[in-house]
Amino acid sequence: MTEVLPKFELLTPTTLIDVVAALSKNPDATICAGGTDLVVQLRMGLAETKTLVDISNIAELKQITKTSVGLRIGAGVTLADLEANADVASDYPAIVKAAEVVAGPTHRAVATLGGNLCLDTRCLYYNQSHWWRKSNGFCLKYKGDICHVAPKGNRCRAAYSGDLAPALLVLDAEIEILGENGTRRIPLAEFYHEDGAQHLKLEAGEIVVAAHIPPIQSISDYGKIRVRDSIDFPLAGVAVSCRKTEPGEACFSVAATGTNSMPVLVTTEERLTNNVDSDAFFEALGKLVQKVVSPQRTSSIAPHYRRLSAAATVIRLAKGLL
Repeated sequence: MTEVLPKFELLTPTTLIDVVAALSKNPDATICAGGTDLVVQLRMGLAETKTLVDISNIAELKQITKTSVGLRIGAGVTLADLEANADVASDYPAIVKAAEVVAGPTHRAVATLGGNLCLDTRCLYYNQSHWWRKSNGFCLKYKGDICHVAPKGNRCRAAYSGDLAPALLVLDAEIEILGENGTRRIPLAEFYHEDGAQHLKLEAGEIVVAAHIPPIQSISDYGKIRVRDSIDFPLAGVAVSCRKTEPGEACFSVAATGTNSMPVLVTTEERLTNNVDSDAFFEALGKLVQKVVSPQRTSSIAPHYRRLSAAATVIRLAKGLL
């Protein structure tokens, strides 16, 4: 790790209009909110920029608003504020559960919702010092021409590790994006690519402004598998929501992080009813999760362990929501 940050120009806009103008004027600019991940990347030489746009002082990004059409969470809301918000905790517990297991308390005090949704992908061969990466000929994600995880492939396999995305996915969240051409709003599920080198569908000059969650229709939870019970990124993180459509009937939505280059939704039309054997239902759900998630050798922990852990966590959470 380098000892100091590289030189860059720091811009501190105070409105979203000013942010869009700054990004338009400086095409190479990088957005920074809490900086808990970006600053580390800059010091390690994984990120480069001549212009840093600090959006941490924009008040309109820091609001949580509950209305008849659901909840709007500004992209600049810190994870600590998410943890402490009564409306989020009562209606969407998976979001709070996901927020409170991100890194440590001091990180969560500045880390933001938008930053976590846009978190860069990670890999054992990428998140290393410059000399280590150079000695291996770099990699497909940075200055190289081969993915060391899957040398015969043509795609980067670095894993997406944001905790908030799966919690929002199972709640049918949408995100609001602002750019020179105005505002657009898309399902969060359409925001990601299965490509570790370019996993976000953000156009040049765009910024994530907020997440929109529809009115509560289900109960939800989040669980995370990691080496240490603090600080670590997820080896596998899963969110589960349960909607009880009829008396004695329940349907589940599942999403995972840490296993693929994007957060993935696990969809099933099967419902748990009084006429269905619950053990067989949950066993089938676990097998479906194992089929959909695709952990690679992006960490020091065996992919098969991560796959089984994701499935086991889904089953545990789903049973707990009944």
